[in-house]
Amino acid sequence: MRPARPFLTARWESLLLLNYACPRERLLPLVPSGTELDDWRGETLVSLVAFQFVDTRVRGVPIPFHRDFEEANLRFYVRRRAADGTMRRAVVFIRELVPRSAIAWTARLTYNEPYVAVPMWHDVDLDPGRGGLVAYGWRHRGAAYRIAARPTGPAAPFPPGSEAEFITEHYWGYTRQRDGGTLEYQVEHPSWPVWSVPDAIFEGNAAPLYGADFADVLAARPQSAFVAVGSEVAVHVGQRLQ
Repeated sequence: MRPARPFLTARWESLLLLNYACPRERLLPLVPSGTELDDWRGETLVSLVAFQFVDTRVRGVPIPFHRDFEEANLRFYVRRRAADGTMRRAVVFIRELVPRSAIAWTARLTYNEPYVAVPMWHDVDLDPGRGGLVAYGWRHRGAAYRIAARPTGPAAPFPPGSEAEFITEHYWGYTRQRDGGTLEYQVEHPSWPVWSVPDAIFEGNAAPLYGADFADVLAARPQSAFVAVGSEVAVHVGQRLQ
């Protein structure tokens, strides 16, 4: 039974999501036990995502100096049929970046998620009615990275069955545990208005940060990119799959 109070609540704001086709065989070794790859029209995708955490609270308590911060992550998509017959569509993280060591340590301890603390920054001027600028940057072992886009016009609900729906409407997370088991946790948020942005960019040498298997994937032009306004979110305590 899901606990009454989430483990973490926050606002996720100004999300930028760059999506790339990735060979299936590169993701299969990373699929958590009990889940399977979730395809988009026959393609397996990875997404490079950056956004802001705002007013973060752990079990309802704000942590001084750790309420507002950036995150950037590389993720892919899986699914699992639950005992009640429903299909749970989920994300699995390859690498997650945050600017504070305490945040990375807590996420590794609580969920065994692959968090790393690095210097990060953002430059966001975004309005739901007109678009604007969304840019995030970070450094890793002396190398600089940047992800950016300029959406225009008003954000809009995505069409049912669209790629934007596939990318943004995964409400579960799965992560491998040290003993080979799998932890499942739920993420709640409403549907987000989005912009489709054809000119989004990722700059940086992906190999040292994401590994050789993903360097050529991320060196290609994204096959799609979206900016989402964001919303309140709730991340629930994980439960081990039986």
